[in-house]
Amino acid sequence: MIDIGWGALLFGLTVGSAVSALFFAGLAYGMRIAFGTERPVAVLLLSSALRIALLLIAGWFVAQSGPWALGGFALSFLLVRFIAIVFARSRPTTGDA
Repeated sequence: MIDIGWGALLFGLTVGSAVSALFFAGLAYGMRIAFGTERPVAVLLLSSALRIALLLIAGWFVAQSGPWALGGFALSFLLVRFIAIVFARSRPTTGDA
């Protein structure tokens, strides 16, 4: 029988949820800033580089706690991503379409 490390899994889920929420909040903020500038590509490249680097660094630190923690981290990223996509699609459009 597989011995599941529930503490490590919960740790990965908790840290992954927080980091993923920051990741997608940073994405929304970066998009908002990029739409208001003359050079949106530079803003988006910098934003993505920072967000990806921070996500990978956090994932590396969580992975030090074991495979169950890393699995929880990855699972929470996917769940937060799904929730972010649902919220992004459900916003009503304003103005004339």
